[in-house]
Amino acid sequence: MDVDPDDVFRDDEDDPENEFYQERQSSKELVVFLVDASPKMFSITCPGEDEENTSHFHVAVSSVLGSIKVQIINRPYDEVAICFFNTREKKNLQDLSGVYVFNVPEREQLDSLTARFIKEFDQVKESFSKVIGSEFGIVPGSRDNSLYNALWVAQALLRKGSAKTADKRILLLTNEDDPFGNIKGVTKLDMARTTLQRAKDAQDLGISIELLPLSTPNEEFNVSLFYADLIGLEGDDLAQFMPLAGERFEDLNKQLRKRMFKKRRVRRIIFTVAGGLSIELNTYALIRPTIPGTITWLDSVTNVPLRAERSFICNDTGSLIQEPPKRFQTYKNEDIKFSVEELSEIKKVGIGSLRLLGFKPLSCLKDYYNLKPSTFVFPSDEEVIGSTCIFIALHRSMISLKRFAVAFYGSSSRPQLVALIAQEEVSDGGSQIEPPGMHMIYLPYSDDIRPIEELHSDTSGNIPIANDDQIQKATALLKRVDLRDFSVCQFANPALQSHYAVVQALALDEDEMPVIHDETLPDEEGMSRPGIAKAMEEFKVSVYGENYEEEEEGDNVKGGKKRKNEEAAVSKAAYYDWSRLADDGKLKDLTVMELKSYLTANKLPVGGKKEALISRILTHLGK
Repeated sequence: MDVDPDDVFRDDEDDPENEFYQERQSSKELVVFLVDASPKMFSITCPGEDEENTSHFHVAVSSVLGSIKVQIINRPYDEVAICFFNTREKKNLQDLSGVYVFNVPEREQLDSLTARFIKEFDQVKESFSKVIGSEFGIVPGSRDNSLYNALWVAQALLRKGSAKTADKRILLLTNEDDPFGNIKGVTKLDMARTTLQRAKDAQDLGISIELLPLSTPNEEFNVSLFYADLIGLEGDDLAQFMPLAGERFEDLNKQLRKRMFKKRRVRRIIFTVAGGLSIELNTYALIRPTIPGTITWLDSVTNVPLRAERSFICNDTGSLIQEPPKRFQTYKNEDIKFSVEELSEIKKVGIGSLRLLGFKPLSCLKDYYNLKPSTFVFPSDEEVIGSTCIFIALHRSMISLKRFAVAFYGSSSRPQLVALIAQEEVSDGGSQIEPPGMHMIYLPYSDDIRPIEELHSDTSGNIPIANDDQIQKATALLKRVDLRDFSVCQFANPALQSHYAVVQALALDEDEMPVIHDETLPDEEGMSRPGIAKAMEEFKVSVYGENYEEEEEGDNVKGGKKRKNEEAAVSKAAYYDWSRLADDGKLKDLTVMELKSYLTANKLPVGGKKEALISRILTHLGK
């Protein structure tokens, strides 16, 4: 497979010619959200994000909405269905009472997410009582079992695909810990038994059932009354379920917008050792930079993706050239023609294989040789039998002799030397932390390494040089602010988060962008701790002296910028006759930024959606 090693980290999931294009079908996730819609979900309230009381139903719907908004970016090929149970209306293929499958036209009940589906689900809290309705599904004197029906509908939806090729899950959100608490005697035992059997049948088909319980500060969800048997909890798992469930529910609300990449092989290469001996290797990209997705050109009216076509026109006749274009090179007054395929073959200098050149001590490998992310290689016996045995022998020898291998990587476009560094397996508590194998580092060309230039060429002695005391104070400060167990995975990329937020706002026609928390900003609270503050003060005194007064330049800049923004808002707001616009009902025709200019000019809050801004302006105008 001739692929440029520079493209190891290219996102080729959407390339239909890629041999792994079909594999995404075997690694997708099928999820059915089961949301309880009984009156109890509406009657019990709990503090929401805005510190105001809200119902458990609104909390559940908001959590599902936030999850699918993130999922359409994280895992766009996964499929989702949303079912409400304990409902007045019914809508499902089995025509079972008390179950309503929420969907939009031209979409299957279990299907990939669309912007229209998310937008209409965002309005379900306002239209629920009118369109769907709520009712108690399991009451005395009735044989209707809405929980049983909901599990049946969810199981039927998840018949799509095989358990071997897809991960199937049912997420149940409810605040009723004993759904059969109002029923007594044999009827209760019979309904509970049939419901548990329905859940077991689903689990036997490879469907996992997960419970997300909703509790109140005064009453905790008692999972042992019924749901412990339904999801198979006992012993320590039962005792730890509620704390872990709270963390999972928190994670459902605060997921990061990030693309999830499946663990997969990048390509297969042949490693020629010596004397015609070759072994087969699989390469993997352990770390890859995450970038925004490729640009898709859309029609400005229909929003349908455009397909680009290129045509060649003859200069002499003006007609379209049907034959494939050819290049030519003039040689001895004669034009030598080449086809695109011939030029591609000419540019190839290798077949994408590794050829061992020799070994060097690890001390010869410098840190600055690693100019880009390395590739992890692992043996495979899929085509070349015995590759694993030879690789293990080579791996052990390189570790014991502290050597790394130098090899020639004859790629199709950029041949270069690579270093193969053996890595031992690292385990902790029986779990693997680092796998055994080799890292393939792409060595730089000679032109890639440049001599270090002197930043200060002045030899007159006017350049300040740190003394021993200043160096000690700087060292103490660095030790104080050193992050223990630091990992780049602990912080989200704020630029990517902002990009995904803009995409979400455009796709869902949202008036405001979601709030993005920049985790890369300095920790002001941590920096103000006594130990760090003391070390910073000592370093400042050692460099600037005791009588140095810090200039408030930053505050002046911020204040000046704020004043400029206010002046711009005042001048912009002066263009409109706000009282007349309010009387004519034309405030809704203005943009959010135009409405905010009035609020900023009058020193009013600018937060909230468009309707809230208009209401705030009308109140200020006394309308």
